[in-house]
Amino acid sequence: LLENAAHVEVLLLTVFVRLSKANKHKPWIETEYQGIVMENDNTVLLNPPLFALDKDAPLHYAGEICGFRVHNGPSGSGTVQFEAVVLDRSTGEGLVRSKEPLDCENQREHSFTIQAYDCGEGPDGANSKKSHKATVHVRVNDVNEFSPVFVERRYEASVPEGRLFDRIVRVEALDADCSPQYSQICFYDIITPNVPFAIDNDGNIKNTEPLDSKHQRVHTFWVTAFDCGKNRAQADAQVVVTVKPSCKPGWMGWTKRVEYTPGSGSIPLFPGLHLETCEETVWNIQATVELQTGHIGKGCDRDSYSDRSVRRLCGAVRGEVDLLPPPSPAANWTSALPTLPSSDSSLVFSFNGSNHVAVVPDPVVSALSGDHFTLQLWMRRGGGNIQPATAPTRGNRKEEETIVCSTVRNDDSFSHYSLSVHGCRLSLFYWPDVAAARPVKFLWKLEQVCDSEWHHLSLSVQFPSVTLYVDGVTFDPALIHDNGAIPNPAPRQRMFIGACWGKLTPSIKYVGSYHGLLSGVTVRPGSVEPHSVVECLYACREGLDFGDLETLGSGMKVHVNPSQSVLVLEGDDIESFNRAVQQVTYRNSLRFATPGVRPLKLTTSLRCFNEESCLSLKQLEGYLVVLQPDAPQISLSGVGPHLARPAPEFEGPRGVSLFPELRIVCSLSHPLVPLYHLLALMSDAVAHTLDGCEVQPLGEELNPEREELLVDMDVVRERGLEIINTTSLSLYIYIVSGAESISVYEDVLRSVRYRLAKGSARFERRFRLSCSEMNGRYTSNELTLEVNFLHSLDNLYHPSHLLASQQQFLHPSHHAGELSGHTLPNPHRNSVVPGAATVIIMVCVGFLVVMVILGVFRIRSIHRRGEGARGGSKDGSGQWDDSALTIIVNPMEVKSDVTIKGLRAERQEPSSENMSALPN
Repeated sequence: LLENAAHVEVLLLTVFVRLSKANKHKPWIETEYQGIVMENDNTVLLNPPLFALDKDAPLHYAGEICGFRVHNGPSGSGTVQFEAVVLDRSTGEGLVRSKEPLDCENQREHSFTIQAYDCGEGPDGANSKKSHKATVHVRVNDVNEFSPVFVERRYEASVPEGRLFDRIVRVEALDADCSPQYSQICFYDIITPNVPFAIDNDGNIKNTEPLDSKHQRVHTFWVTAFDCGKNRAQADAQVVVTVKPSCKPGWMGWTKRVEYTPGSGSIPLFPGLHLETCEETVWNIQATVELQTGHIGKGCDRDSYSDRSVRRLCGAVRGEVDLLPPPSPAANWTSALPTLPSSDSSLVFSFNGSNHVAVVPDPVVSALSGDHFTLQLWMRRGGGNIQPATAPTRGNRKEEETIVCSTVRNDDSFSHYSLSVHGCRLSLFYWPDVAAARPVKFLWKLEQVCDSEWHHLSLSVQFPSVTLYVDGVTFDPALIHDNGAIPNPAPRQRMFIGACWGKLTPSIKYVGSYHGLLSGVTVRPGSVEPHSVVECLYACREGLDFGDLETLGSGMKVHVNPSQSVLVLEGDDIESFNRAVQQVTYRNSLRFATPGVRPLKLTTSLRCFNEESCLSLKQLEGYLVVLQPDAPQISLSGVGPHLARPAPEFEGPRGVSLFPELRIVCSLSHPLVPLYHLLALMSDAVAHTLDGCEVQPLGEELNPEREELLVDMDVVRERGLEIINTTSLSLYIYIVSGAESISVYEDVLRSVRYRLAKGSARFERRFRLSCSEMNGRYTSNELTLEVNFLHSLDNLYHPSHLLASQQQFLHPSHHAGELSGHTLPNPHRNSVVPGAATVIIMVCVGFLVVMVILGVFRIRSIHRRGEGARGGSKDGSGQWDDSALTIIVNPMEVKSDVTIKGLRAERQEPSSENMSALPN
């Protein structure tokens, strides 16, 4: 038995040794662990717990866990701070711990890897196996070990009195703890009692009642802070609030009414204006000044001259053709278009987008040949007092509105163009050769086309170059090739304003009708208009300006729009901005500015560092008053009240000049205060420009078959003027118009002649002459001229006719009376200084009158003596007949014999009134 037992023991020992050397499996652990360790502690609590398993268990050594190894994590740290130990070799339980206490504020998160090792095949650990690497994340839990600390120990602020503020100042405290639980400040508290302030959890301090600087100028109090762990701040903070006397932010020194005296040049609008921000820190200021002059005319003060006159004054090349002239017998294609009142003499025509179309006659179109031309016009889309367009149909809802549609001859071919608007787009459709060349469309996208305001367009075409000026500013087009957006034009001359021709069927005659206002539509063929002329045409004579750009401070910007109605200032410094505002000026270069009110606005925008409490300024409104200028006195003289010429002279081919010695003088009358303090007027002659004169017959209208007014048209054309001959049932006015100097008008009016047909001489014809300037704002005195026709002496039957024919040379010093039924001229109106010949003639005529009167008295005396000799018989009729009496008088003893035959008169005593009318 013993031998058998020993044999079994040896056998079991051999089996155990063999089994112990069979370490077939690696230890196994989880792939990832999450750990937590408290700050200032070293034991890590893992989830899941650390256990290493080995499938070789329960074999001794091979199935047991001998240790764990820690490796560096992704961040390259972990081996120094942490270690892993085996708590039970048979179960594989382990523990992870830090080698020293951890600090959350230093590092809050740790990551590393860990492996498990078995005990191998024997006590020496031979052939031990290791598990895979598992990642361990360890978070250090914070401990509320720090107290809040204020960023500043003292906080100061200044506020104006009498107001409640949402925030006066903000205090801030920080906590050094790493976790949100202990690092956040949960609330602040004012520890000083009985102060009119409150603080919220974010540290914003506000006043709970309006502050009064007179009651308490400075408020001082203390505040503290608490974190979410209820730790109080280590040291409290002091807050000092200074109450400033009341300050009203905004513009100071604003004057609502500004007066401008015409002729004073430029004046500052805001000489004493400055911005008060009440110590608010501002980093950007923008002010917009608006001067509203659109109510005066088309964008600015254009009452002075018409569009045609402005072109003349701006030096534009002559030869423009007015496509929308005032209706007249010579230009009747605009008579059917409705017009609107305009402040200048240029008519404003209304187009309703339907049937308002002007067809320019062929003779006018034939003068517009060539592919070089300049088209200019004033345009306003839509607008008031315009009849609404007809409801769009489905087919024409997107149709363009045509302003000008024209086909003209170009050498041996025909070219076509049309100017249209569509939405906010302006397009020029140009066809160089309707028979061969491909059309080209020039397109501009402009806000000015659709803003319902007046705008000046100037289109200079020098194909293939096209230049567009809108309100004097150049715009570049985008070229678009087009196969034809309109029906192919026929090769013949024609031009429409306000639409384009359709297929000329009974139902469709025009297409693309325009809806809006047009004025001053002109075309000038030939070379294009210079840019300087275009700028002058649009330039306003009044507007906003800036005094001296060199005085602008750094960071200041100024911008003025083309119409000089809006000026924008921008800057970042209050002092520089105030100096710049005080240099904004109003400029008016017109000698006789249009009086009236111009509304004025000032809009301010501020940007502050603290946007929540930034100031907001309301818009300021005022007005500029342009006072009445010194009225120019236009005086016409040198024309006698009577003009007597033999009738054959009026019947000659050139007629008789009506105003050969006309003189026009313009003077300014202004008040003077002499030494005696009596108000007087003084007149200064000034160089001037007239824009029109009228010659109008008084009484019966002229009979075109028997009488007419003539003028030298070569002189008129050479001086750039035009003649308007207006006739109607009761009116005949001969008008010379155009902006020119006085001397030019004198030359033209001196060439006006009156001519009669053979045998059409009358006894008298009266004319009235007057001139004006600035579209009729200022007019001259009216000269009335009576034309007398001297017939053959054999046909004279009354001495008063001879006297009337000579009245142009009489200028008596007493008031006029009546002699034989003829009215003598007014000696105080249009009188001239008589020459030597005039004096001699006056003496002769006076002697003649005296002789006639003496002869009459002598005859009456003889007649009375004859009646006394016959016994004093009385003649109740008191008449006498001396038809055979002949008196011949030769006062000058030259060729001026005067014979009066057939003198008849009533027997009456000469009255004192008649005697006073006789020349001395």
